[in-house]
Parts: sequence; C-alpha cells; structure tokens
Amino acid sequence: MLLGRSTMNQSLRIPVKISHLIPIGFLLLFNFTASAQGDSTLAAWLNTHCPSCAAKSYQKTGVYILESGEDALLARAWLTQTARQSIDVQYFIWGTDNIGILAAEALLAAAERGVRVRVLVDDFLLEAENRVLASLNNHPNVELRIYNPKHHAGVSVLERIYYLFSDFKSFNQRMHDKVAIFDDLISITGGRNMADEYFDYDSVYNFRDRDVLLAGSVTADVKENFDEFWDSSLSLPVERLVDPLSGDSGESLRDELRSYAEDPANFDPKIRQMINNTTSRIRDVVADMVWTDVEFINDTPGKAAESLDEKAYGRLIAEVRGAQESILIQTPYLVFPEGGLALLAEKVVEGVRVRIVTNSMPSTDNPAAFSGYQRQRELIIRSGIELYEFRHDAAVRDTIIAKTRTNTDAGISLHAKSMVVDDSRLFIGSFNLDPRSAQLNTEVGVLIDNPGLAKALSRHIETDMSSENSWAVSEDFNPDHIASRRKNLEVWFYGLLPITSLL
Repeated sequence: MLLGRSTMNQSLRIPVKISHLIPIGFLLLFNFTASAQGDSTLAAWLNTHCPSCAAKSYQKTGVYILESGEDALLARAWLTQTARQSIDVQYFIWGTDNIGILAAEALLAAAERGVRVRVLVDDFLLEAENRVLASLNNHPNVELRIYNPKHHAGVSVLERIYYLFSDFKSFNQRMHDKVAIFDDLISITGGRNMADEYFDYDSVYNFRDRDVLLAGSVTADVKENFDEFWDSSLSLPVERLVDPLSGDSGESLRDELRSYAEDPANFDPKIRQMINNTTSRIRDVVADMVWTDVEFINDTPGKAAESLDEKAYGRLIAEVRGAQESILIQTPYLVFPEGGLALLAEKVVEGVRVRIVTNSMPSTDNPAAFSGYQRQRELIIRSGIELYEFRHDAAVRDTIIAKTRTNTDAGISLHAKSMVVDDSRLFIGSFNLDPRSAQLNTEVGVLIDNPGLAKALSRHIETDMSSENSWAVSEDFNPDHIASRRKNLEVWFYGLLPITSLL
C-alpha cells in the first residue's frame, strides 16, 4: 500500500522528512475513535445519527462533495476505523509518503479487528519494495493485488523492455480509478490518489482536488465495478509477484508505525483539535448529504479502445450533446481527443456557453500533457470557448487548504475533474479531458441530476476561475512566460514528440 514516491527510511520504514509530520498525527485519530465508538458498526452509527438513511438508501444515494483535502482525509480515516466487515480500495497511486503510511497503518489496524481488507493498485508508479508489499499482504485479513504489472512488481528490467516493445498499448494501459468502499454501505470516488499532495500536506505543492462521498444505492454499482477489476486476469495477487517470505508480519510493520506516531514530537498540536471535532464533523456531513439519483459510470479492465464509445467517455459525450444552455468543465489536463473540440465548438454555435478551466504552465505538474494543450490552445479560443488557466499562486490555497507549519509556502496545482451541464447535472470523477482518459486508461465517476448540487459545484469552479485564482486566456494573452525557463524547455521538448495519443 506504500506505492508512490519514496520518503521511507529503509531500515524502519518510517518517514525521514520531519517537515511532513502532521499527517502522522492522524494515526492518533484511529485510537480516539475506537475508544469513542466501542463495538458499534457503521450501519448502527448511521441508524442512530440518520434514522431515515436506511429507507432512503434503497432507491436514492446520499451525496456529500469533499472539496477540502482535510475533510477528504478525515472522512476516509473515520470510515476506516468504523468499518467492521470489509474495506475495498482501488487507486492509481498509493504514496510512500506520510499519507500513504497513515492509510497503510489504518488498514492494518482494521484487519486486526477482523475487517476483510482488499487493496488494488496500479503498477505504473509502484515504488514500494518487495518486502513492504509482502509484509502487508502477509496479514491474514489483507489481500493486495497489482493491476497490469508490467513495470515494477515482480518485473525485471529485461521483462520491462520486452513488454514495452512487444505490446506497447497494453504496456501503457493503466487503471486510473480512485475508489474506497466501506462495509458496502458508503463509498468515496473522485480525483484524489493516496499521497500527501492530494490532501494538502505536501511542503512543495498541493493539488486543488475534489471527491464525493456516497451513501446508499449507488454503492452497489461501485462495488460491482471493484469486483470486476479484482477478478480480472490483469489484477495479480502480490504472492504471485513477490516472495511472501521476503516480508515481515503485518503486526511488526504496524508496531513500527505506531511507535513513531505516538511520539508527541512528531505531530502538530493542531491535530488534537481536529481529533476532538471529528465525530461532530462526520455528523454534519451525514446531516448535509443530499439524497438524489446518482449514476456510477466506469470502464472495463483492459480498456485500450480504438473507438471513443467506451462507457465512461461515451456517457460524458452524451451529457455534452444534451446541453441546452451551459457547459462548465474543470480538468487538470486539457488535450482534446478526436472530435472533442469540434463537438464543443458545435455547442457554442448552438448558443451554449462553454467555459473550461485547466492548469497553466506555471501550475501544471505534467509538462508533457501541457505540450499537447499548448498546441490546441489557439483553436480552443477561436472556437468560442471561454478558457481559463489556473494560477500557481491561486488565492484559493489560503481558503480551501488548511494551513500548517509545513505547507504554508507550498504551491498549488489543479487536479479536480468535474463538469456541470445546464446548472442541473454534474460529474465528479477521475476522468481527465484528454486522449489517455478517453481511450487508454480506465476511469470512474458519478453523474448526478440535482440542480442544487450542480449550482453548488458551479460556485466552487467559478471561484477557481476568478481573477485571483486563474488567468483568462485569449489570443493576445497567456501566462506561459511566467513559468520557469526550465519548464518552458520541458514543454517545448515534449511538443516535439509524437505522443499526443498517450497524453
């Protein structure tokens, strides 16, 4: 479960960057909620604090949009502690930083309570050592599988080269899904991976991101999709990839993490206030859920389509075609797949207002993707689409990101993937508006038909588009010159390569 950029001490497997200590303080949250809740189950808690939830959940879904990284992390932490039967998680990235360590410790703790834990992670950015993978998987209540392992897990350099040249498309096909399911009752999906920068705790830069918490009927569809990936021949058990004997016991690993977390020097005093407020905040979330119709959209394992009619992209295209008044899109990477720009240009001619906010060159974390957008930018503007580029110094970082002693000077980059159509329907998910999401990566998300939620999401996106957070781009102005010379050179270099279909 510790799968991203490594910050781990190789002997103790604990963070060595003391500047990132606050997330580890969340480990105390799990001990706090355990004593506060006793043996209560998630279902029992919902029955107590939302007596009408059970009846509503048969046909409707409760929806709560998680805008801040702090709320998104607290929700996951509380649900992990409260679950008593099963936890299923599916991610593209699971970091070896503090958030990744926090989540691994929490899931091991759940497994020790008897909860069945299943973790499915894509192989592409996997950096965890074999012994860490084996240690986690050695717990009798934990199962860990790796999706499409052709890069790292159990793969030699020669095998990697073979896969690269023998089946290039499959080599590049990734599981971009981000899903967590708790006791088959509540699920979370959206744009956040499991790493510091997705929850506002990185000291260098953090993502402006978005998730949605779902309680009720749609969770069955989320679970069905998870099971399809779990059972896919592309998802291999860790014991088939690494030697189980190379790992320690799960108990040994957790003891090391807990010892580190219980050192008072390793967390900010602010964490105590957050711990004390957690249960009341979760009650507020449940009370504020909007019960409505929700459609879960997804792709199938192994997606590598020549056609753009795959389920997720095709469903989003249908929503765009049906727009009568307005389309508002927020995407970190904007590289139109074939026919995409023409469709939106057609909607503009029909009188539909189309607005898009994406990363600027100064804010982007992906110069390769920006190179593809840069080539299309002039055509996008000429089509009549109102185009905005997110600022690297956006003022929203001071309002939506909880300030800590470590992230005060961190930059900000856009990572939220959302759309609002006619101020009445909305999408939140993992889908980027680019060829990779349309044709190559598997994606998930939810379509919600609810004017109240749509208007609320529109307000958040429009705030991100305001002058203190984004630049309005025109044929006469773009902020490329504000980016560093190095980043400009990176974008220029990638622009020379024939990689548009991979962006």
